[in-house]
Amino acid sequence: FCPFSLFLQKCLVIIIFDSQRDSEMAGVVHRHHHFARRGYRQRVYVERTKPLEQYTTEELYVRFRFGKADIEYLVNLLRPKLQHRTQRSHGLSVEDQILIALRFYACGTFYQVVGDYMGVVKSAVCDVVKDVSIALASLVNEFVSFPKDNQIAQAKRSFFLLGNMPNTIGAIDCTHVHIQAPRENEWEFINRKGRHSINVQLVCDADLIITNCVVKWPGSVHDARILRESALYRDLQTNRPDGVILGDSAYPLLPWLMTPFLTANTPAQARFNTAHCRARCAIERLNGVLKRRFACLNYLRAEPQKACNITLACIVLHNIATKRNVPLCADNDAPEPLGDPNQPPAFYTISDLDLFWISKISDYLIQSVI
Repeated sequence: FCPFSLFLQKCLVIIIFDSQRDSEMAGVVHRHHHFARRGYRQRVYVERTKPLEQYTTEELYVRFRFGKADIEYLVNLLRPKLQHRTQRSHGLSVEDQILIALRFYACGTFYQVVGDYMGVVKSAVCDVVKDVSIALASLVNEFVSFPKDNQIAQAKRSFFLLGNMPNTIGAIDCTHVHIQAPRENEWEFINRKGRHSINVQLVCDADLIITNCVVKWPGSVHDARILRESALYRDLQTNRPDGVILGDSAYPLLPWLMTPFLTANTPAQARFNTAHCRARCAIERLNGVLKRRFACLNYLRAEPQKACNITLACIVLHNIATKRNVPLCADNDAPEPLGDPNQPPAFYTISDLDLFWISKISDYLIQSVI
């Protein structure tokens, strides 16, 4: 090549390089003006709290319902389901997700309040509660199981010591988890007290461990129908268990389901009702313990499907806490809500005992008039 041609090639390379650099600078300036015009702000990362380092075990019980060792157990249990692939955008660790969800389950307050406490935004709390609830709900078959074989003998022994009720392997009842009015089929969720709820069926043993649960029915559905449509009913009807389950007068009398006498006419029937009541109180205590440990179950501001996932997550956590001997804190930093002001007032319902005394008083008044 001649020197002049080499000179032309160098000039051409310089011109191409300058044009590329100018186009890149023009793109940077354009993006800068575009983002400034749309009001974008620089992202600010708030320092997150470290509860495991900040609080003692007793303080963790009060705020999260679990101690340090129990939280580490939950982290290892849920790590395969909650671990992010990368740390892009300062993603929440599994430990942070577990703590955020436990804080919400324990107090049941607004997402904004939980986010301010944990150092995250409201939308992050919403996503974390949803993800952790789904992850825990997927483990329900692992931690909630009906007693079998050698477990049946232990269940019978525990119920007999509790209320002198022989051959008992469980107690059944339903409890209502109040929710906000759903957007679809709102009338189906209005229960007999005039509030929107999910009717949850629970079966427990004498140690308050949940052995079966059904979490899907709206509040208007009767307890007996929930049992009749459940897989537990089909299994026990086909394969009768070596024992009986105790239920209240709302349930039908079945070979494997014992209900009390509506009216005890003999001393034997009165003794049976007394023993039945003492043994069946386990399920009543379970409902109280479950809603005291996880105050969010007193009222959930969520759609029915998300409310069911949160309820299942609390059921799994309750069994984990019971099996690991996690104490139930006497100090509850989240008072139970008095109710949603938008909900209608609760209607008074007449029990079987009320009907009995009403009939007696009516008969007496009629006889007096005659």
